[in-house]
Amino acid sequence: MSAPAHPIFLTAGEGPAYSAVGDVYRFLATGEQTGGAYALCEARVLPGGGPPPHIHHREDESFFILEGEVTFLLGVRKVVAKAGSFVQGPRGIPHAFKNESSSPARMLVHVSPSGFEHFMAEFATPVESFASPPVPVTPADIEKLLAVAPKFGIEILPPPQ
Repeated sequence: MSAPAHPIFLTAGEGPAYSAVGDVYRFLATGEQTGGAYALCEARVLPGGGPPPHIHHREDESFFILEGEVTFLLGVRKVVAKAGSFVQGPRGIPHAFKNESSSPARMLVHVSPSGFEHFMAEFATPVESFASPPVPVTPADIEKLLAVAPKFGIEILPPPQ
């Protein structure tokens, strides 16, 4: 049984921040704070940024675009989500996102149930704040992602042809 949830208050920019595959994430709520119900993070995706195609086998992942636009691949469907758009990637469905525009994008990422925050903490690089630039991606970072993902029920897929 999960611990009870408790109130959360963060000011602008607060929350643990990570650089992951060229993007920057900051956690607004973790499973420890929500009784395991969900994790919520804010993501900054630079032009060209975004994770490889993948499948979450344990959780549903939803996105709300705050600024810019992000192209999503949901199964075989490709959609361009602009500010104000909502996208859900249910567990078991292959998905990916990429900023194909020339401007940075910002979005909220809701993962239910929680656990995604532990994945990020294990494979991503902690950064000082959400305003920090992303850390350049190295082959070692990709190897670490591929090694850690299965532990968290995440299957990394090859890029689409």
